[in-house]
Amino acid sequence: MRHLLIILLFLGVVLPGHTQNYGQELTLKLWNNTSAPHSNEITLEEQEVAPHRPANTTEATLFLFKADPRKATGQAILLCPGGGYQRLAMDHEGYEMARWFASQGITAAVLKYRMPNGHPEVPLEDTQEALRVMRAKAAEWGFDPRQVGIAGCSAGGHLAAMCSTMGSIRPAFAILFYPVITGEEGHCHRGSFDNLLGANRTAELTRNYWLEERVDALTPPTLLFHSEDDRSVPVINSRRYHKALRDRNIPTALHLYPTGGHGWGMRDSFAHKAEWQQAVMEWMKLF
Repeated sequence: MRHLLIILLFLGVVLPGHTQNYGQELTLKLWNNTSAPHSNEITLEEQEVAPHRPANTTEATLFLFKADPRKATGQAILLCPGGGYQRLAMDHEGYEMARWFASQGITAAVLKYRMPNGHPEVPLEDTQEALRVMRAKAAEWGFDPRQVGIAGCSAGGHLAAMCSTMGSIRPAFAILFYPVITGEEGHCHRGSFDNLLGANRTAELTRNYWLEERVDALTPPTLLFHSEDDRSVPVINSRRYHKALRDRNIPTALHLYPTGGHGWGMRDSFAHKAEWQQAVMEWMKLF
């Protein structure tokens, strides 16, 4: 048994009994700062600053939640939790959302990505590797490799949009919840850009990550959600991305809610939870 465990760990598989169980069927270590193409140069130990809020992440890990076989649609989605590129909201923007997608027949994988620490290529290459692995494992995991999308919340929405506009591997579709998009002062979430690019980022470097300006013909169809009263990430972020998509004739829809603030994810306290879930399922019928 000991030898089997060593082999599985070498292959990147973590057995349920040796990792925390959030309902996932599989936990897969993708790589770390040593084995990945780039390092985020974080030398501190990973820290859980609050329950399900890891910071200083230096290892990319995938948590797989397989679709309910009675409802399986053949689709899959990669989930990128938010946290300002400083920490990760792994519960209501990760595991809980994944369990809901799986209950609807859509295989979901939560990505615990490495914090950028001023190295924007690091979280992006984590999403690229996650998409590559999901497509390669599609037959084994029970979905169509051509129907693997991405979703993200807040800074995770920025990462999902970055993957959609700058990635060498693009998702089939994207769903963005109150995403960080623009770097324009007065409209941006400054903390996310500071953590992504470094506090001493130049205006030129920052402009490269205004994602409303990076939309191109390969950007996938995108569904967006935002609250009008969001004071952390102003609603103009979603409005600009939506307009950029429309200007390029890329299928898109934007759902705005009058209240809710920021960071609601799967929280029952969000009055429009049932509405966004219905909108997501209607959107998924298009693929």
